[in-house]
Amino acid sequence: MGKLVVTTFVTLDGVYQAPGGPREDTRDGFDQGGWSVPYGDEDFGRFVDEVFSRVGAFLLGRRTYDIFASYWPKVTDPGNPVAGKLNALPKYVASAGLTDPGWAGTTVIGGDLAREVPALKERTDGELQVHGSGALVRSLFALDLVDTLHLLTFPVVLGAGRRLFPEGSPPTALRHTGGRITSAGVSVQSYDVDGRPRYGEYALPESS
Repeated sequence: MGKLVVTTFVTLDGVYQAPGGPREDTRDGFDQGGWSVPYGDEDFGRFVDEVFSRVGAFLLGRRTYDIFASYWPKVTDPGNPVAGKLNALPKYVASAGLTDPGWAGTTVIGGDLAREVPALKERTDGELQVHGSGALVRSLFALDLVDTLHLLTFPVVLGAGRRLFPEGSPPTALRHTGGRITSAGVSVQSYDVDGRPRYGEYALPESS
């Protein structure tokens, strides 16, 4: 049985929207896309390669799937560790509207995530990886389906954009399992998900 691993990029103020390019996601008039690009050095690339070396299948939201499907099938270099895995391994896209995906190896799941995602984990060897897909990630956290989170925080503040964990997100307890800072200043932190916080265990003693 595989585990569900989320890898996501955020700014210091928690924005996940459009890290890769100016036209990637312009919802709500967002015009600061591409904020992660200046920080993609060799150190950052090594971490990404490590993540993709463990993947068994991909689970993506519709928007991220469309972005990936417009680019990665065109990358045919067999030595590319990202393109090789994305093009060869099973891809599951959570969508109520996609009916005829053109990217080989894609299966649409449009039903109950609480039922479908555990079934995907059960039949995946290695990690069932989620990249980007902010709205899907929030749903997976709300359903307690995430096992591990790789959170990459970039040293930039945007002041606008969609946030990964906006107000009203369900409480989640995370246990830090490792981390580092890339040479360009990206904080790469890994967490296992421990479920809901147990507030009572951390209460301060009453003052006398």
